[in-house]
Amino acid sequence: MSIFMPSRFATRVATVAALAGFACAGAAAAQARPFIRQFHTITTIASAVPKGGPAKGDVNPYGVAVVPRSTGGLVRHDVLISNFNNSQNQQGTGSSIVEISPSGHQHVFAVVPRPTSTPAVGLTTALAVLRSGFVIVGSLPAPGGDSTKSGAGALTILNAHGHMVGRIVAPDINGPWDMTAVDRGSHAVLFVTNVLNGTVAANGKVVHSGTVVRIGLRIRHGGAPEVTSNRVIAGGLAERTDPNALIIGPTGVDLGSNGTLYVADSVSNRIGAVPHALTRMSTLGGGGTTVGTGGPLNDPLGLLVGPNGNIVTANGGDGRLVETSAAGLRVANRTLVKNGGGDLFGIALAPGARGIYFVNDAGSGGAANSLQLLH
Repeated sequence: MSIFMPSRFATRVATVAALAGFACAGAAAAQARPFIRQFHTITTIASAVPKGGPAKGDVNPYGVAVVPRSTGGLVRHDVLISNFNNSQNQQGTGSSIVEISPSGHQHVFAVVPRPTSTPAVGLTTALAVLRSGFVIVGSLPAPGGDSTKSGAGALTILNAHGHMVGRIVAPDINGPWDMTAVDRGSHAVLFVTNVLNGTVAANGKVVHSGTVVRIGLRIRHGGAPEVTSNRVIAGGLAERTDPNALIIGPTGVDLGSNGTLYVADSVSNRIGAVPHALTRMSTLGGGGTTVGTGGPLNDPLGLLVGPNGNIVTANGGDGRLVETSAAGLRVANRTLVKNGGGDLFGIALAPGARGIYFVNDAGSGGAANSLQLLH
């Protein structure tokens, strides 16, 4: 999950243009050296569990987002973490966003208030921080941690001081599970995966109704972001309820420099692709085209596009990172959490691409429910 900047876009376009001249995928892959192989150390930065306030004890960190600019209560290069569970470890009930500095200082940035229509919040992996200081976070409420009571949720907009200034709701925002943003200052585009389209009614059976929604925002000085457009650009992604994970469906999402949106299709152990994501005016069915499937992929959840154009995914099934080229070649993988089934969720590039931030839901000792850095 990441914020896509114009300068980074220009860099990625140059990379893709250079690779396009090669006649085969193997030659292109040889030019893009594996990104994750340069990192050898894992450091625990801080716990993601709030130490006080109304959300004290929230656990199960999901979303990860790096602050691009200091403004209000946000500090540049700090990391925001959203929590999905409450202190009783009930899924779909967490409401806190924690801000953690690179040196490990932690405080609660915001506690998202619940709507009057539901007794829960349930902050998901859908988390983005814009340069304007607005923070946008998704929710999938499940009162009592019960998937049969899951609600559609919303995208909550917070200002730079952590105060709610608006919510984005729409019929096609149904269980917003993950998100990436294209940040253009006065305008932004959100790409949001949704996992509740017919999922609860199917009672554990797989349905192919998961979607990706593109939302345009206008950002005016002194006012909250306003929705200018809303369109489903991909559908047919697999999703289902799960007794351990509550919901499994399309999760990690990021935009490549070629305008292709990559999606972690968790249920199908695949990486899907949606070409022309910024300009597409129709819905691409079948969960998008397939970049890669099977092999080392094992319930891919978090996803980011590295500076070399390769796709990095975090396995929810075994605690590993997997790096896949845009041509579908598996170029590297490494273990973040040994025997780490159920431990990994959101991932984000550290500033300067000097590492990868990830959240560790379990671990041992101080690593449990923590923000960690592969560097």
